[in-house]
Amino acid sequence: MKAYVVGGAVRDRLLGEPVNDRDWVVTGASPQDMLDAGYLPVGKDFPVFLHPKTHEEYALARTERKTGPGYRGFEVYAAPDVTLEDDLVRRDLTINAIAQADDGTLVDPHGGQRDLAARVLRHVSAAFAEDPVRILRLARFAARWPHFTVAPETTALMREMVDAGEVDALVAERVWQELSRGLMERAPARMFEVLRSIGALARLLPEVDALFGVPQPPAHHPEIDTGVHTLMVLDRCAATGQPLPVRWACLVHDLGKATTPADVLPRHIGHEQRGEKLIRRVDERLRVPVDCAELALLTAREHTHVHASQQLDGAALMRLLERCDAFRRPERFLQMLAACECDATGRLGFEDRPYPQRARLAQALRIAQDVDARAASAQAIERGMKGPAIADAIRQARVNALKTAMPRAD
Repeated sequence: MKAYVVGGAVRDRLLGEPVNDRDWVVTGASPQDMLDAGYLPVGKDFPVFLHPKTHEEYALARTERKTGPGYRGFEVYAAPDVTLEDDLVRRDLTINAIAQADDGTLVDPHGGQRDLAARVLRHVSAAFAEDPVRILRLARFAARWPHFTVAPETTALMREMVDAGEVDALVAERVWQELSRGLMERAPARMFEVLRSIGALARLLPEVDALFGVPQPPAHHPEIDTGVHTLMVLDRCAATGQPLPVRWACLVHDLGKATTPADVLPRHIGHEQRGEKLIRRVDERLRVPVDCAELALLTAREHTHVHASQQLDGAALMRLLERCDAFRRPERFLQMLAACECDATGRLGFEDRPYPQRARLAQALRIAQDVDARAASAQAIERGMKGPAIADAIRQARVNALKTAMPRAD
């Protein structure tokens, strides 16, 4: 019975990156051997155990045989006669197929160290094509290390998988899991570039794929192409460390531009409302979490209003705050402002331009929140007001505060 550290822990150590978790592969053992040694079983689809002291995961070396479509259609074989090399050959990428023994010796039968040095993402074997999740994983790794290239033969294999309909068998939860992780990587735009290059984006997110080639007014969008703009906005999200809801909102904020009638291009009047419908469809299909889904809809509906908000007076600012439910959901409102700033600066040559709208609207919310609602209510009651009239008086007090503190910019 021997145990080896495998996969990401070995890879990241060789790259000089932090190692947070270690996974182990065990050879020469049966499930009963692991139980007898005090390991705790946790695997559902194949034998995985937790170390009794460190609680790290130890998986028995295994082989897999494709038995059906998608990533669930596998028959797993784990027994003492499965070798380490048998286990490594089933892994996705050469850089993830390196094992380390207790004495530090590396077992690297597929050239993973060579590909790490060359900064190449390359599949280990033809078994890669049996699991469509590996397409998403590779694209996610490309977003983590944007300076890595994808081996031409791996690109060709992924195209074949897409053409064969493998990605169509992916369940929504797994697609969202990988997309959301990719959105949080160093260069999330790279993930979508890779998916688009092999035709997978058109199958998984056709609404985003449709943005490429759609023109925009060059005065506002020197990059012109809406798809290119979307990826630039994602890069701004990463550069400014935005959380997942903001990154998802930025990815889908312009979906409505893909449905702009051809006779009015490159103008996109009404794309906000058209985009809301498309976002709802995507959110439902991928079962997007509520916080991401709600922020995406809000951003799509209001981002052009936020861009123009320097010209809003107190009453108009109040209407914007109310439409965004900013008093009950202030954190979501501030996230929407962050998404709008990424949208404004995610344009060719606009990256370093100031975006005063974000600070001004955040200030507007604070001013309106600071109005003493109890005092305004008491004054209204003294004047004989009742019911909805009291609420109107509180609202007017907020509008007056905004008018006084925040005159419309020239």
